[in-house]
Amino acid sequence: MSGVLVIAEHRQGALREATLECLGAALALGGEATTLLLADAPDALAGEITGRTHGLKLYAHPDLAAFNPELYLPVVMDAVKALQPSLVLMPHSSQGMDLAPALAGRLGLPLVTDCTGLSWNDGALSVQRAVYGGKAMQELALKPAATVVATLQAGAYQAAPAGAAETASESVTLTELAPRHARRFLEYLAGVVEDVDIAEADILVSVGRGIGGPDNIPQAQALADALGATLSCSRPVADAGWLPKSRQVGTSGKTVRPKIYLALGISGAFQHQAGMKNSGTIIAVNSDPRAPIFQVAHYGIVADLFEVLPKLSERFGG
Repeated sequence: MSGVLVIAEHRQGALREATLECLGAALALGGEATTLLLADAPDALAGEITGRTHGLKLYAHPDLAAFNPELYLPVVMDAVKALQPSLVLMPHSSQGMDLAPALAGRLGLPLVTDCTGLSWNDGALSVQRAVYGGKAMQELALKPAATVVATLQAGAYQAAPAGAAETASESVTLTELAPRHARRFLEYLAGVVEDVDIAEADILVSVGRGIGGPDNIPQAQALADALGATLSCSRPVADAGWLPKSRQVGTSGKTVRPKIYLALGISGAFQHQAGMKNSGTIIAVNSDPRAPIFQVAHYGIVADLFEVLPKLSERFGG
């Protein structure tokens, strides 16, 4: 193995958290991790990456302020040819889904997308992926290849910690880029948040099917208000219309990473765990001691949530 090359992602002048998660995965795989950062002013973004990667290559050009695959692709291809990494890794985002297939296709490399787990086995890459809307986990053992291109699902790995590696940086000023024929960046349009953005919450009170019905949602909301938390939910609650889709946690909802995640009446199927397993502290309340949520919870209460809810609301509301 000759290491992992991570393609950094940034948006509106800020490095995206998914890049640090890719670096966390790269360091977990062992070997050398090198990061490729293309931007108009890469030095301004380098501070967040330094200390989390062994090598950092900064490519600067005014036209790289926003992602454009026609400009990125030739630079990334040249870097892959020069470095010959065992794995080229990038976030499974709109950028990654655009760049990764084009890169693999141009260089004739194997491609695997939306990975939740990565490992080396006898020099070949093995991956885990969620399939059927997150209802099943697929494990793939790739044939040995000199280089593999992969995209990583958000929240699958913890971000690489600061100080995890000594970083050697190299800066390159690009005098010219590939001519753009089909695409040019116009503007960035942020997604519309329906009511609240649960991904930004420090504390989440999340309810599952065990809440029983929409008439019981106010009890959970009262606890959330007492804790200064945001109310979220599992997929069955959103599918039933008890809470809006914007509140859903999981592979078909949002990936969250709050300081505290309180799961009430949530069984904790894989697709839900994938969206919240990296929370700081996970507290689960469920009447079934065999519920999967207890496998990832730091603290668990085996009890009827309607016995626990009033006591918690009274304790924190008083």
